[in-house]
Amino acid sequence: MIKPYLQIKKIKGKGRGVFATEIIPSGTRIETSPVLVLSKKDTDKVDKTFLHNYIFLWGEKETRSCIALGYCSVYNHDYNPNCEYEMDFEKETMSIITRREVKKGEELCINYHGDVEDQSPVWFDVKKSKTKAKK
Repeated sequence: MIKPYLQIKKIKGKGRGVFATEIIPSGTRIETSPVLVLSKKDTDKVDKTFLHNYIFLWGEKETRSCIALGYCSVYNHDYNPNCEYEMDFEKETMSIITRREVKKGEELCINYHGDVEDQSPVWFDVKKSKTKAKK
């Protein structure tokens, strides 16, 4: 289930993102999509590829990963996201839920850490800060 008021757009310097085509109330489940669960062995392989940027850690121990279908893997990261994601390990689904009202035309973002309070740098910010430190 993906709500019809979601739209994928290209963003200069970011790739693609998900945007609202109308106002979305807080607490709205805007997407529930199936996931493809990868074994630890497959996760280790995928981590060395371009797909590393699109997988999510999976399971209680987070030893596996998943590729989320639908739009889930296209939501961009924000340290103060307007959405959060919820995983159902039994049903093998991932849902996106708004944390606050989202305005028409606004990009929908999640915190890639899975915890909306986690402000630690994500992998691509760590790479940027290491590059800046070397200069």
